[in-house]
Amino acid sequence: MPKKETSHCSFCGRPIKGNEFLVNGINGVICEECSEAVGEILRDYRVQTGKRKKSELKFNLLKPIEIKERLDEYVIGQEEAKKVISVAVYNHYKRLLHAAQDNNDVELEKSNIMLVGETGTGKTLLAKTIARLLDVPFCIADATVFTEAGYVGEDVESILSRLLQAADYDVEKAERGIVFIDEVDKIARKGADNPSITRDVSGEGVQQAMLKLLEGTTVNVPPEGGRKHPEQKFIVVNTQNILFIASGAFNQMDKIIAERLNTNRIGYNQENRVLDKNNMMQYITAQDLKTFGLIPELCGRFPMITYLSSLDKEALKRILLEPKNALIKQYERLFVFDGIDLSFTEDAVDYIVDKTVALKLGARGLRSIMERIMTNAMYEFPSSGKKKIVIDKEYAAGQMGE
Repeated sequence: MPKKETSHCSFCGRPIKGNEFLVNGINGVICEECSEAVGEILRDYRVQTGKRKKSELKFNLLKPIEIKERLDEYVIGQEEAKKVISVAVYNHYKRLLHAAQDNNDVELEKSNIMLVGETGTGKTLLAKTIARLLDVPFCIADATVFTEAGYVGEDVESILSRLLQAADYDVEKAERGIVFIDEVDKIARKGADNPSITRDVSGEGVQQAMLKLLEGTTVNVPPEGGRKHPEQKFIVVNTQNILFIASGAFNQMDKIIAERLNTNRIGYNQENRVLDKNNMMQYITAQDLKTFGLIPELCGRFPMITYLSSLDKEALKRILLEPKNALIKQYERLFVFDGIDLSFTEDAVDYIVDKTVALKLGARGLRSIMERIMTNAMYEFPSSGKKKIVIDKEYAAGQMGE
C-alpha cells in the first residue's frame, strides 16, 4: 500500500508515480511492475522444478439435494442426469475430505462419470457448473485430438497440462480437480465388438492410453502441453483423486439399446416390460457403450453412466428465459450498459425456439439464432439514441432473411 514516502522503487530504481500500488518493506518499497515480475518468475520456477505450493483440502461441498438445487439454477430439465451427477460428485469429494482421518480398511474408489446425449443438451454446462460450485480447477479436453503414444498428435497425458494451467500450477489443487473429456464417442474402435486387427491410433489405441490416467496413476506432465521429448522438464501429477467426466453424442445409440432390449413387439421387450420407445437412452448400460465401440476396460473406468434427453420446445423456451445465464437475460444486460431497455415479445421467443428446433442443435442452436437476429441491433442501437427497444417476431424473421 502506498504509505511510505519515497521517490524510487527499491528493486528496480524506477521513479514512483503518485497513485501507484506499492509493496512496503522495512527498508524500502517495491513497485507494481516489479511485484508482477517476481510473481511470474516464481511461477516459472515452480513449473520448472515441480515445487508445490501447499493448499488446504477444502471444498464448498454441498449435499446431493443442495447440489441439484444449484444445478437447477443453470440447467433446465435433465432431472435424472442432475441427480446422478450430484450423487457421484458428492461421494467423490466426500471421500477426499475424509480420506486423511479415516482409518477404516475399506478403500473407497472414485466414480468417474459418463454423460451420453445429443449435442446441445447440456453435458458441458453440467460439468462446468459443478466445478464452479465446488470451486475446483476444471478443464475441457477433446478426445479427438489425442493419438496413441508415438504417433503425430497430442499425448493423452497433455490433458493434465490444461488442468495444471487452470490450477495456476498448484499441483495439489490440480490433483483434486475435474477433467471433462468431450467427444469420447469419436474414439470408439472400428468394428465395434470385433477386435481391431490393424493400428487404430486415434481410436482403440487412445482408449488404451487413457486407462491408467482414469483409474489413478502418477504421470509426468509437460507443463506447457504438447508432445513429450527427452530434454523436457516434467511435473509429476497423481490422478488418483481427479474426477473425470466423459461425454459424447453416441449417435444411433438408441438403436443399439432397442436391439439389446429386443423391442420387436411394439412397446414391449421380451420380458413384457413396457418401454418408452421415444426415450430409449434412459435404458443405457455399459454393455451398450461396449457394443458402440468402447473397450470393456474403459467402460469399467466409468461406473456412473447417465443420459441427457433431447430438448423439446418447452425446454428450449425455458432455457431462453429462466436460468441465471439465460440468453435473453444476457442480451438485456448488455443493452442496459448502453442505457437501453431491451425486451422480447412472446411471439419472437416462440419464433426463435421454432427455428432452433429446425436446426437440431439443442441449446447451442439458441445462441446461433440469437446472434443472427441481434447482430444488427447490437451494431446500430447503441448509437441510435433510443431508450427502449422491443424485438418482435416480424423483426426477428426479417433478420433471418424471411
